[in-house]
Amino acid sequence: MTQFLNRKEDIVTEAVDGVVAASGGRLVRLDGYPHIRVVVRKDWKKDKVALVSGGGSGHEPAHAGFVGEGMLTAAVCGDVFASPSVDAVLAGILAVTGPAGCLVIVKNYTGDRLNFGLAVERARAFGHKVSMVIVDDDIALPDLPQARGLAGTLFVHKIAGALAEQGADLATVAKAAERVIEGTKSIGMSLDTCRVPGAAKEERIPEGMAELGLGIHGEAGVEQVPFSNAKAAVGAMCEKLSAVMPDGPHVALLNNLGGTSMLEMGVLVHELAQSSIGARLEGIVGPAFMMTSLDMRGFSISVLPASEENLRLLQAATPIAAWPGVAGLSEVAVAPLPDGLMPIKPMPSNHAPTREFLSRCCNVLIEAESELNALDAKTGDGDTGSTLAGAARALLERMDQLPLSDHTQLLRAIGQELSQTMGGSSGVLLAIFFAAAGDAASSGEPMGQALKAGLSRMQEIGGAERGDRTMVDALAPALDTLPQGFAAAAASARQGADATASMSKARVGRASYIGAHQLQGNVDPGAEAVARLFEHLARG
Repeated sequence: MTQFLNRKEDIVTEAVDGVVAASGGRLVRLDGYPHIRVVVRKDWKKDKVALVSGGGSGHEPAHAGFVGEGMLTAAVCGDVFASPSVDAVLAGILAVTGPAGCLVIVKNYTGDRLNFGLAVERARAFGHKVSMVIVDDDIALPDLPQARGLAGTLFVHKIAGALAEQGADLATVAKAAERVIEGTKSIGMSLDTCRVPGAAKEERIPEGMAELGLGIHGEAGVEQVPFSNAKAAVGAMCEKLSAVMPDGPHVALLNNLGGTSMLEMGVLVHELAQSSIGARLEGIVGPAFMMTSLDMRGFSISVLPASEENLRLLQAATPIAAWPGVAGLSEVAVAPLPDGLMPIKPMPSNHAPTREFLSRCCNVLIEAESELNALDAKTGDGDTGSTLAGAARALLERMDQLPLSDHTQLLRAIGQELSQTMGGSSGVLLAIFFAAAGDAASSGEPMGQALKAGLSRMQEIGGAERGDRTMVDALAPALDTLPQGFAAAAASARQGADATASMSKARVGRASYIGAHQLQGNVDPGAEAVARLFEHLARG
């Protein structure tokens, strides 16, 4: 996979310069490129305890992104997933340490312990007061003598940083950091490995599996487990966390490992709140990119007891944009819809043939979801199948509330349901189609004419005509020949859908934004859905 970089040898230096350049003058870097890459607070006066942390790059925004008032004073950046040198760490310590001393925060990896540890010893030899704490919050591998440092390190940065900013002495800051380390527990999960710049990607996690308990450098986790859904993933992680969490309320930190969409992260928050530890969570940090692993498609959960002192320091003000703050985790609040938007519920009724017919139509669209998405991906945003399938599932769930024995009211009810459950342009257009068809049927029009009236209204609002490469190219001929039976309608729909593959330019709809060369040979997914629907009905 191509990556946005120039030379892999320059990626860290250029990224650090980017962070400093975009800081609005709040940050500076020490001289010494390329071997010494240290980001420092520009406003630092050495009048308080300094906080220094760092490690390998690839975890952005950690560590340089957390340099600022109330958190780190300096961050030392190594190569990707590699500890910085002793001289680089020492440069960072000497640059920020004054009479109040310095606390060095290290994640529990051999390279970091050795390089940071030796730098601390050398700084002490220079006469500086320097303490060091080692973060070992990973609980995935309980039998290992050395637990790894994960995103729970951010709890240490924030709480120790807030205390230092408030003027606490080195002993107090170090003691608080040790207390936070003792109470912090973390675990991660990923669906894929990350891609290290300049190296071949390790294909360790098979499709359909997830790795539980992996580290932030892409190292293997405790086990690979079948992946079913977000609920099961969060449940497996919370089961392990629950076993080591003391009684009482906690704060959770939900960290994006780099390649998980924020839409997915929202689902993970939902599942975390519903999980076995959800009732014990008083607050949440995130979801956000905090301690990443390049582009890893995973996330981690860290928990910390929500003592009064911890909450006070976690909530202390800081201008650092990468720190999301602590928010309360509460029940979802629901406000009523504005007047006029509450749906008018039809009188439900049953009619077995109509139920069977409508269910068949819905199942056709659900079964075609993946194929329609793949077709749409060639000419659009790849969601036509999911949009139609989602609406079909909603109709199936609402079947018992529909007026199945009154087809006029049924058409209107379907239109109303689609307006609520089906997004995109297809949703509103089909809602218009069914609502207008219901209105026509209530005026005495036979079903065939009522459906054509619905199509006419849909075209009037949407602007699509035959030849514009939309579902109209299949739906219009199908309704024209529907009086001759489903077989004739299916043949007409198929002919109309297939014709869209040779239409070089669309005037309206998703395909109107696409060049002609991308459209050639690809059937419009909306028209394909109509054709498949009628073909299924023709088979009886």
